[in-house]
Amino acid sequence: MSTEIRVPTLGESVTEATVAKWFKQVGEAVAQDEPLVELETDKVALEVTAPAAGALKEITVKSGETVEVGALLGLIEAGAKGTAAAPAAADKKAEAPAAKAAVADDAKSSDGPVMPAAQKMIDEFDLDVRAIKGTGKGGRITKEDVMAYMDGRKNAPAATVAAPAAAAEPRIDRVPMTRLRKRIAQRLKEAQNTAAILTTYNEVDMSAVMALRDQYKDMFERKHGVRMGFMSFFVKACAFALKEVPEVNASIEGEDIVYHRYADIGVAASTPAGLVVPVVRNCDSKGFAAIEKDINDLAVKARDGKLALDDLQGGTFTISNGGVFGSLMSAPILNPPQSGILGMHAIKKRPVVVNDQIVIRPMMYLALSYDHRLIDGSGAVTFLVRVKEAIEDPQRLLLDL
Repeated sequence: MSTEIRVPTLGESVTEATVAKWFKQVGEAVAQDEPLVELETDKVALEVTAPAAGALKEITVKSGETVEVGALLGLIEAGAKGTAAAPAAADKKAEAPAAKAAVADDAKSSDGPVMPAAQKMIDEFDLDVRAIKGTGKGGRITKEDVMAYMDGRKNAPAATVAAPAAAAEPRIDRVPMTRLRKRIAQRLKEAQNTAAILTTYNEVDMSAVMALRDQYKDMFERKHGVRMGFMSFFVKACAFALKEVPEVNASIEGEDIVYHRYADIGVAASTPAGLVVPVVRNCDSKGFAAIEKDINDLAVKARDGKLALDDLQGGTFTISNGGVFGSLMSAPILNPPQSGILGMHAIKKRPVVVNDQIVIRPMMYLALSYDHRLIDGSGAVTFLVRVKEAIEDPQRLLLDL
């Protein structure tokens, strides 16, 4: 009996996806709920699991093809005993003639799956995949791994016996944009074309937060099971400031202004697939421990490619931390339809004047980009000053001052 594998519901306003890769090939055994194929939408990558145990009978949609919600991806022969999983990418081998695939299996097997871009380079330059170490998730071999291997061969000492001249290495790599990257590009350009984006800057002395964190971080982790980071302070400070300057927490819909009476704050995160902004819900009513747990859980899901569409939708404000990459100052771009985004940056010790004395303090530049159609300069500056005051005197957050 054949069981259908179909594209699941992808979320609000998402109607199609691209097949990124198959984890199995035809004839291989599958367990119920085992990941079979990865789909990529314009917002997130998601895995489709096996609806039944058996053997993969047919793959109807290959990697790179676009499918709509409900489309047939393949068939499982329920209850059948399939073969053990092969290490190479399923749909890549499914396309090759049987004899060629058998030879490739013997000569070029690897310890982990091979990403499509990497497989293309391996085939093009006739490389031995067994000699390439995979650094991707689950030991997957990426294009960067192949390029590093080729660089290593190029820089290796010359053999005593002259080898045949190798084909000239390509000077460019051309790969199609992923759905997520195309959507990121589209949304950022839409923000620039639609909103009147302006950025205001300030700097904040991190001494008080760093001292508070050093004093309580061990106790905090023992009690709550999660580390105390700096992000929770900024999330709470922004939620605090959004109450005082509600237009920063609002959005424009047509000719209306929609004010949100809650603070769902997106925390931008960089992943191998691109920038994603998972949302921490109800930050205005949560304590530090709950916020840290939410941030940690979302970060793990983002790293593992497990974010759901619900994790990415509905934010009212965004925080982006370029400081983790060493950025000293930047002007972040709005995340539509939101009207404000806070940019955090690297903490650097700098000389500053305190009580007419020059002292060394750990300082961070803050940047607030905002939609000037909705937010006046005075409101933007007031918001950023309130964030600065809360960070420099974190007791304000506990006393709601």
